[in-house]
Amino acid sequence: MIVQSPRQKRTKNGKTNAEDRPSRPQPQAAAAGFFAPKNAAGPSNPIPSSSPAFATPVHPLKPFQPPVLTKAAILPIILPPATLRPLAFRTFTKKHSLTLTSTTLQELATFIGRHCGSGWREEGLAEKVLEEVARSWKNRNGGVIVEGNSPELKDILKTLEGNMSGGKILTGPRSLSRQNSLLLEPDQDEQHAHTRLGLRPVPSLTWEDSSASFGMSGLEFTEEPEDDSVRDVRRWLKIIHAFDQPRLMYNVGKKHFERDPSKPSLLPAASHKTDAFRNRYNVIHQRILRNEAFQSSSVQGSSLRQRTTANGLSSHKITPIANLLGRHGSNHMLLGMLVVLPTGSLAISDLTGTITLDLSHAVAIPEDSAWFTPGMIVLIDGVYEEEEETMTMGNGLSGSSGVGGTIGGRFQGFFIGQPPCEKRRVTLGVSGSDGTGADHTIGGGFGWIDFLGVGSERAVGSKMRKLEHRILRQPALLEDGRPSRGRAVILGELNLDQPRSLQALRKILGLYASDPEGCTPMTFVLAGNFTQHAVMARGGSGGSIEYKEFFDALASTLADFPSLLTTATFVFVPGDNDGWVSAFPGGAATPLPRKPVPDLFTSRIRRVFAAANAEAGLANPGKETEKDAGKRKGGEAVWTTNPSRITLFGPSHEMVLFRDDISARLRRASVRLKNTSKAPVEPEPPTNGNDDSALDNQCPPSSLPDAPDDDDEDMADTTMTDAMDVDSAPAPNQKATMLPPPSIPYDVLAARKLVKTILDQGYLAPFRQAIRPVHWDYTSAMYLYPLPTAMVLVDTTAPPFCVTYEGCHVMNPGSILVPGRKGAARWVEYELPGVGGTGTGGGRVRECTF
Repeated sequence: MIVQSPRQKRTKNGKTNAEDRPSRPQPQAAAAGFFAPKNAAGPSNPIPSSSPAFATPVHPLKPFQPPVLTKAAILPIILPPATLRPLAFRTFTKKHSLTLTSTTLQELATFIGRHCGSGWREEGLAEKVLEEVARSWKNRNGGVIVEGNSPELKDILKTLEGNMSGGKILTGPRSLSRQNSLLLEPDQDEQHAHTRLGLRPVPSLTWEDSSASFGMSGLEFTEEPEDDSVRDVRRWLKIIHAFDQPRLMYNVGKKHFERDPSKPSLLPAASHKTDAFRNRYNVIHQRILRNEAFQSSSVQGSSLRQRTTANGLSSHKITPIANLLGRHGSNHMLLGMLVVLPTGSLAISDLTGTITLDLSHAVAIPEDSAWFTPGMIVLIDGVYEEEEETMTMGNGLSGSSGVGGTIGGRFQGFFIGQPPCEKRRVTLGVSGSDGTGADHTIGGGFGWIDFLGVGSERAVGSKMRKLEHRILRQPALLEDGRPSRGRAVILGELNLDQPRSLQALRKILGLYASDPEGCTPMTFVLAGNFTQHAVMARGGSGGSIEYKEFFDALASTLADFPSLLTTATFVFVPGDNDGWVSAFPGGAATPLPRKPVPDLFTSRIRRVFAAANAEAGLANPGKETEKDAGKRKGGEAVWTTNPSRITLFGPSHEMVLFRDDISARLRRASVRLKNTSKAPVEPEPPTNGNDDSALDNQCPPSSLPDAPDDDDEDMADTTMTDAMDVDSAPAPNQKATMLPPPSIPYDVLAARKLVKTILDQGYLAPFRQAIRPVHWDYTSAMYLYPLPTAMVLVDTTAPPFCVTYEGCHVMNPGSILVPGRKGAARWVEYELPGVGGTGTGGGRVRECTF
């Protein structure tokens, strides 16, 4: 056996020549070099050679080279989009609830024809490609409409193109993950994986990198929370200011919500006012069209205005106002906003025109169940009368007709009602009564829309519910009988210029400070007005100096409860009398949304929280330093806008905070309707100076229960927490046959009427701009769509209540001082459903004496 060195080569005659030894030129050298293979031998082996005695192998080791993957030959074809349409419809629309545009179908047909060839149908190659594209699109939160010219789709196809061979998607040992599509499995060879994707030898793709590309990096979600700060429920609590909320506009053509790309302004152009009305109308209109009462079968006769649905109920059709011309004496149903014409008459307006309205014979459906004021979008059923029959009544603005103007004649309304409300789970497409079933998502709805910037329901809803069950519900089951951590204490109007208010606050905080460690409420909500008069307008409470002294006194009161300051989040919601906005209207209706109280007046309260956290060795939220690394998050004081929102565990829980005396404004601006009740006449109840024409001679006067003798006693009236009985309102053309039972207190009837009005409107300020101004570019913060899980409506002109309507729990604590009773305080305690001892959750009105 002959052993040779790797640096030497043996010739045919057995002689050995070194590689670096110069050789004489041969005659056939040029020809041999021309016909020699192009892939010449590379450089010598970098491994040093040993002597022949160590038996160095004849074939030395070569450096690692990534394997070259050879793609199977595919004959591209021209695939018409019409041929691919049935398969794309079955995959995208029926299976994934996505909608394809014509440009998208063209892009997919071109891609499949180029990379799948003639076997796209027989071998099932196109179906796998479409399935992978649909999954990737949903993981990127692309929305319901798949746009063909969007950069997301182009990026998906580009990534998929580098991951295909022979028309098939390379998936490695196992199939691609359904959650993060086009990601590599952890057990695949690292170098081979990067070679397949055309990447350089760098660390492999991680879950965090993929989540960042899908827009989920801001959630910071972990499957198994191990840190104490992650297990704290306040870690997943977020306060969203009105000016930070995403500005969404409803696109009628795409039937989808889109972000408004324009820059918002407090002084926008006049056209933005029209855009705000158009968007509000479109949101309510698309909500109504999905209601069963407005859906009809296509096989029914199209000439009938009312058709029969599958359930046997009458189906209604909405008629645009511009289509009333030339249809004298015909019966129609209109959807529009109640407006007041320059002539002083009442009219209804939609996106096509305006017509004078006559409600002298109109009846509310259900009777006396809601308020109707100018500025609300309502449903009216009646008859159109031509202008010739109404010459004595006037003809609007000189009888000007046409789309967008006031058409001639009038509309005689007989029935008027609020647009039917839609539950949150229907809007978002969540299955089950509360979205806690085994399968949380169903087709339809706007589950992929991120309304608040905390993640959409389809993207993170199920994960957040699992996290909530692990953090809140499991400890509640193990520690039965102890107070729950998932509680929110809601304090009503807190007038700091009244010393008794601070005494009541001290008493309430003392009750919760005595709770066991780890069982204190997660948040406290304190609402204004923090002074009785507009301080900045030189009201009766003094000026800016006195205004700051009031908050300094509040800081002194809060400093006595360090256990609450370090474990809870205090949220302060301003009122119309708080600075700086109150300097201009003088305590009247300020434009909404309004900014929080300036830091100039609340600096001492922030220092009290910082001192309490430092004494307990906790980190101040929002001001963490390197020294605070590893410390648990302490309490904080958040001065928010009016209105604002609190989210808990992403989109799982949403609470709206709103401070406004909306009941008194509704009574002043309401439209007087015909009273058809045949109840015996009773003494007129006191109205406290308010024009309550819609409730006169119908309900007994308000009566509140007496204060209990104990320091901490719940209200005895249990009907305040019962669910409302108005979830299924009859159709607008069906008359109410009976009044509510006389045993229901007047306060409960008034609360139900208020809640139904606001939630049916889906808007926090359903008034004219002259009555309640709203910033046109920030109307998105005023919407109640989809319905929140809970709503705090601080209204001192309405009785305190806790009622539930269409799955939304609405609470009103009123004022912290009970009117007419000395030494009594009132507040609302809200508990998340399923985390308390009873498991039902909800709010309850509580009282104590001090």
